[in-house]
Amino acid sequence: MRLKGPTTNRVRRHDAEGPVLDGIYAPTAILPAPPPPPSRPPRSLGDFSTALAEDIVNFTADHFSQSETIKWKQRSHMRAFLGHLAAFPGDTWQERWEASGHDEGRPVGDAAGDNRPLRMKLNCATGQAFALRLVRPTLLGFRCNRFFHYSPWFRSVAQDPLLEEFCRRADQLPMSQARRTRAKFDVCCALTVFGIDLKDLTPEALLHYAVESRKHELAGEKSSFAGTLAWPILHEMGHFPASAPRSLRGAVTRGQVPVEEAVDRHQLHNREMRDLLVEYIRRRSAGLDYSTLRQLTNLLVRTFWKQIEKINPGQKDLKLSEETFTQWKEWLMVLPDGKPRLDVDGPMMAVRALYLDLQSWAAAEPERWAKWVAPCPIRDADLRWFQVRRRRLQERMANRTRDRQPLLPILSQHVNDRWHRLRTLLDAALTVENGEEFTAEGVTWLRVSTKDQRHNRPPVRAVNRATGELIHVSKDEGIAFWQWAIVETLRLAGLRAEELTELTHLSVRQYQRPNGEVVALLVVTPSKSDRERIIPLSAELFHVVAQVIRRHRNEHGTVPVCVRYDSHERTWSESLPYLFQNFHGGTQRGMSSTTVWRLIGRACDDLALTHPQFKDIRFAPHDFRRLFATELVNNGLPIHIGAALLGHLDIRTTRGYVAVFDEDVISNYHQFLARRRAERPKEEYRDPTPEEWTDFQEHFDKRRIELGSCGLAIRNPLRARARLHPLPDAQRQPQDAAPTRRDRGGPPGPPQAGRHRGLAR
Repeated sequence: MRLKGPTTNRVRRHDAEGPVLDGIYAPTAILPAPPPPPSRPPRSLGDFSTALAEDIVNFTADHFSQSETIKWKQRSHMRAFLGHLAAFPGDTWQERWEASGHDEGRPVGDAAGDNRPLRMKLNCATGQAFALRLVRPTLLGFRCNRFFHYSPWFRSVAQDPLLEEFCRRADQLPMSQARRTRAKFDVCCALTVFGIDLKDLTPEALLHYAVESRKHELAGEKSSFAGTLAWPILHEMGHFPASAPRSLRGAVTRGQVPVEEAVDRHQLHNREMRDLLVEYIRRRSAGLDYSTLRQLTNLLVRTFWKQIEKINPGQKDLKLSEETFTQWKEWLMVLPDGKPRLDVDGPMMAVRALYLDLQSWAAAEPERWAKWVAPCPIRDADLRWFQVRRRRLQERMANRTRDRQPLLPILSQHVNDRWHRLRTLLDAALTVENGEEFTAEGVTWLRVSTKDQRHNRPPVRAVNRATGELIHVSKDEGIAFWQWAIVETLRLAGLRAEELTELTHLSVRQYQRPNGEVVALLVVTPSKSDRERIIPLSAELFHVVAQVIRRHRNEHGTVPVCVRYDSHERTWSESLPYLFQNFHGGTQRGMSSTTVWRLIGRACDDLALTHPQFKDIRFAPHDFRRLFATELVNNGLPIHIGAALLGHLDIRTTRGYVAVFDEDVISNYHQFLARRRAERPKEEYRDPTPEEWTDFQEHFDKRRIELGSCGLAIRNPLRARARLHPLPDAQRQPQDAAPTRRDRGGPPGPPQAGRHRGLAR
């Protein structure tokens, strides 16, 4: 075993050089390396390296075939293959194979040209020659040929008890037969290419096989790794050491990138400035989490200094000329796609902090920082509109919340109805056998068989007898359940997406009040504010959590213990019984924030087919948090209690979340109007006629057509008052009517219809 020091399931980096892959995937916990050649190559059926061709032909036919007819075909196939290799120089069959050039990726069947039967013969005999260890191909030489029954061939020759144990465990995976076959094929292929038995297959060797397969795009997709399903099986068998990652994803995920590497990605030309930025960011990293550190690096290196070098290639230090800084500010205001940049304060504040920090540090350590002290180019005038831009940002967020507030009940009802409908359909389908009809909610269905009848948990499919529609009932019910659980938990608890994915079975606690009442609590682990908080479980939220736990127990007997990858901190968590987890890559794994986004987005896309208002609106996980805060405060909960439930350290943050209505202001103002009107004679007030009320409402329909659906008040003060205090319908009481001139401080006037129309216009 060639593990580079002690490791755990958390990603740890090493200074040793290794292959670097694109994106966030590169070996970090262990380094890929092919195994050393075995001292005694495996030859379970004998050494055929120098055997006569006819002896190999007869042995192959006797081993792989029982019928005399098939034996005759096997002899013909192997005779054609050996005749092809005999045309190349070499004393052994391995030397002739290497001289043939097939290891470079040229299929053996190409030697047949347009002769299709001969091509099939050569291809079949090549696979049997690999299984017999007659020749040892490279990975490219193996995978350029296609074999449909290679794993059974190889297992019949190897006769390895450890390999049989692996295949038995692979057959128990709750997935399709095709994926289980793929796991067995990956191991047999790796053993063939490396020329070893399974006992010699190390994590480094399997990782090397996975990386090389991805390099040559042999795993199906460009971004896929081979051996994904085989890795966790070998780990559970105890074949891999406990210090190795539990999954292939854990072995290839890059994890946290050092400051030097993060800065060098942007290829700065000025090496002195590069070293300064590395030292500055490293010193700032002591008080920052990794996500904030990445953002700071991007702002200072990519957004600031990289652009300064493009504007003025000869810039040597931080003393920027007015012309250079002006050009940088002009570039900053516009995104690469031509749209205006909404967040210009972030880069400016980061650059301003860089200059001011250097000035402060130079007083304590002049020998280290004094040479870089320079006047800060970002003056107070550049940040004059900082608060204005913050208000505009808050207005955009508030408008986003206003748009989604009336749609939240529709989304909640949709995911609830869809899951209950599919659950009813699944329960009814499980009561019958394949080929039998059943009825669910008045609709007749036919349960149909699947292509893979050897699945450990065969998926349930049904056909609507009226429409002919085929439904993947078990798969769709699983997706619908997690959509319902995610939407309802976010809606009822106001959690962040990261907090949702970090909920575990241990998060559900009980608290006994002094009066003996037992209250269920949900403990939220520290996240953004790094502070734990407790949320009392409402009856609805307790029902959702109980359904999640019940689902895990029905499928696994308990809530499985698994790991979770934190995409913000780029680390793997400890093994915990996460509530929101799924089966991924051959193992149970905690859901990621990306999965949460996708499930919510899929629900919105389904709703867009029947509700046009969802066509251009998508819900993000944080939208539920803002709507939760708005509902709490607008329904009378003290705002400081709402801040505690949301985990806000500053009550002003919670106030910024309350976006739809300020109920306290509205209720008190209506009470003021009621007291004023109670002092005036009743004959000064009258109800508007139906024609007046219709004319008043038509104004908003016309404005909606001209300006689009808008929830912001217009600038005209008369129209703004008309919108904030609309005229009531005929059923309202007089004290709820719109304020008269006397209410606004002016002389009383007759309630003429034309006056109402003037307000509407």
